[in-house]
Amino acid sequence: MPSPLAFDLSSALIERTDFDEIIDVRSPAEFAEDHIPGALNCPVLNDEERHEVGLLYAQSPFDARKLGAALVARNIAAMLEVHFRDHPKHWRPLVYCWRGGMRSMSTAHWFKLIGWRAGQLTGGYKTWRRHVVDLLATLPAKLQWRVICGATGSGKTRLLAALAARGMQTLDLEALAVHKGSVLGGLPNRAQPTQKWFESCLADRIERLDPEKIVYVEAESRKIGTCALPNALIEAMRAAPCIEICATQQARLAYLLDDYAYLGDNPAALTARLERLRGLIDNATLNRWQTWAYERKLPELFQELITHHYDPLYARSQHKNFRQLTQAHQLMTDDLSEEGVGRLVEEVVA
Repeated sequence: MPSPLAFDLSSALIERTDFDEIIDVRSPAEFAEDHIPGALNCPVLNDEERHEVGLLYAQSPFDARKLGAALVARNIAAMLEVHFRDHPKHWRPLVYCWRGGMRSMSTAHWFKLIGWRAGQLTGGYKTWRRHVVDLLATLPAKLQWRVICGATGSGKTRLLAALAARGMQTLDLEALAVHKGSVLGGLPNRAQPTQKWFESCLADRIERLDPEKIVYVEAESRKIGTCALPNALIEAMRAAPCIEICATQQARLAYLLDDYAYLGDNPAALTARLERLRGLIDNATLNRWQTWAYERKLPELFQELITHHYDPLYARSQHKNFRQLTQAHQLMTDDLSEEGVGRLVEEVVA
């Protein structure tokens, strides 16, 4: 018979907003790899303690449980003094660990003794992970997608943001992946999420979308940097109606120079990114581009990237991957400034 503190998938995840806070009591390393979005990490065993208990368990499960109990009790006490000292009586937390075992059970038990209506997630993080995998495999096909296409530098991300500002439903995959999608797309001083954390954030966002309304999304390949998109989402996007931004090359160059201006601050990093094109671009051209990178000649570099790399890549891939692109509604523009993109938004909305 399940504990009265336990909540199953339907009551604890689909209705998880009924709780005031979600508490992840796993170790910092487990939390860093992935967690329920919005959860607070309050480890009852830190990384070193968890490793120590695990090693001891291989020799003596009884001794490991004794050590673990002492460490967990000590850490729960510190948690109560530091994090939850001022929480009111009506506070209602949902607690989870790796699989709904002793770590979350101990924490929820003490919370309940204090008087808080604590819930323990049955199955723990593994339940959440199954929920993410199942959702990403089924929900994309049930949503009404509109895919924003256009060659690199066409302002797709800017248009997506402007549509969101107008109250339209959007899914910004590049924001979730912390990457702009192109060979130069890595963001300065910002690491990409782990694959599992990317999928958790994606599932959390998709789950909140209204299936009765259109969802605008930018055309992407199967990977954004190191983050792979779920197959069901890729297939749904590739079958969806498209909107294509057809911007002049001059407008695209101006957009790229503005959007990637930070690349001029670190010529060595820019040169290293360009090295990924070796074998795809002839050596003489690549060497010229890397020289321009060191000399901070971004206009010359971006102009040739558009002509010799981005546009041929777009011509080869987009019409093959997005099946309705030939019937796309085309947005013609020579201005990708915020004002110019604002006019494109009006056309899309109309």
